[in-house]
Order: sequence, then C-alpha cells, then structure tokens
Amino acid sequence: MATPDELREQVRSTYAEAALRVNESSGGCGSGSCCADTAGDAARFGERLYDAEQRGQLPDAAALASLGCGNPTAVADLREGETVLDLGSGGGIDVILSAKRVGPTCLAFGLDMTDEMLALARRNVDEAGVENVIFLKGIIEEVPLPAGSVDVVISNCVINLSPDKARVLTEIARVLKPGGRVGVSDVVAEDHLTAGQRSERGSYVGCIAGALSQSEYRAGLEAAGFDDVEITFTHEVGDGMHGAIVKATKAREPAHEALVRPARTVGCC
Repeated sequence: MATPDELREQVRSTYAEAALRVNESSGGCGSGSCCADTAGDAARFGERLYDAEQRGQLPDAAALASLGCGNPTAVADLREGETVLDLGSGGGIDVILSAKRVGPTCLAFGLDMTDEMLALARRNVDEAGVENVIFLKGIIEEVPLPAGSVDVVISNCVINLSPDKARVLTEIARVLKPGGRVGVSDVVAEDHLTAGQRSERGSYVGCIAGALSQSEYRAGLEAAGFDDVEITFTHEVGDGMHGAIVKATKAREPAHEALVRPARTVGCC
C-alpha cells in the first residue's frame, strides 16, 4: 500500500503532466487524472460543467486545464466583498471566476502544490486581466494562511486526492472566519461501498479510490466544527460514485470569545 507521501507524489506528477499537456495545446487530461481515468463521457469532468457565459470569461488554456467534477464558484454562491480560497487551484479556472465575482477590492487565493500548474495559472490570470489574485504554493493539509482569514473556501475535485482528509477539513475550519462557509465539488461514494469496492472502480489519482462516502464526509465536517452540512449528488461518475456538491458553515464563536479573540483577516475584509 502506498504511503501518504507516495500518494501525494503520484497526484503531483499526474497533474504536472496535465499542465504540460495544456502548454503543448494537446488537451488537459494527463494519463490517470480524473477526466482521463473515469470519464468516458466528457460531461462528467472538466470545462463542460461550467456554463457558456463562464467559459467565455476564461482564457482557452484555463478551460483546457479544468479537470474538476463540478462548478464550486456556483456552489459557494460567492458575493462581492468576500475573500475566497481555492484549494488545489490547478490551472486557475475557479480562481479567475472567483476573483471576478468578489470584486476588485477583495482577494481570491489559489493554493496548489504543483509548480507546473501554478505557472499555468499565473499565465491564465494575466491573460484574463484579473489583478485581485494571489497564488500560494503548498499542500491543502497545511494552508499557508492565518486563522480566520477567509470568508469562503472552495475546491473542485481535490479533497478526494488528499491522503489526510480529516486534516484538510480541520484546516478549512481554521482559515475560515466564524460563520464562514465551505462550498466544494468533489467525488463522493454511496455509503454501502467499502474502501476496497471504491478502489475497484478507479484509481486514487483518478479521483475514485480515495473518495469519502457520504456519511464519512458528513462526519468529518461535523468533527471539524461545521454546521448545516449538505451533501448532494449531482451526477454519476462510476457505479455508486458521484460528483457531489458539499456545503457547510463554520460554527460561530460565542459572543464573549469573539470579543477577546477577533478573527485575523487577509485582504479587503
């Protein structure tokens, strides 16, 4: 069985390959990635999960690099004046759309561990003419932002790739302000599937073997301090495996604690 570091390296190398393929104008799916591994139907993953208006706001390379299983910018209902963090920002599609939604006086952060994707994302942001974006290099289990610094955390088919999902959910709670929200797209398994059965349906880097079940996702979010957890299946990506919308709200601190421990902020808000 692969170690967490080995799994992370498999993911990094696969998505580095995907970024390089975009640079070569030969498409965004690296071998073994989500869209290449499981999606005979391209509508299950990638740019087709965004509407035509959104795709029209993006450089071609950003759309080609989309390997996600949903549209988290719509899931999170982003609003002007919010600070947003995209975990596993890839080629920058969701960061660009988020930056446009929150307005020029606020920030959209993108976090990725892959140099090739970060380079591609920065070029895409420059081409899109968006200035309120900051990209960070790092892993989603250790977000390089202070506690209580963002209003919304989004992610597109990335949490399932983490070897330590409980830590990811705890980090999401840490960086969110009290009352902040998470709105992600991810692959989620039906509760009856065992870990072994999930592995039979697809690889780890293909966004299948490492997916949480619906009840595991809910329990993880609640353990990390989230309320109002909603997990909604949107489309099937394999037998018993679904693209899903995952939403939750970080519990607000009691008033007396908020007075003595105000949340630190980053950016405009």
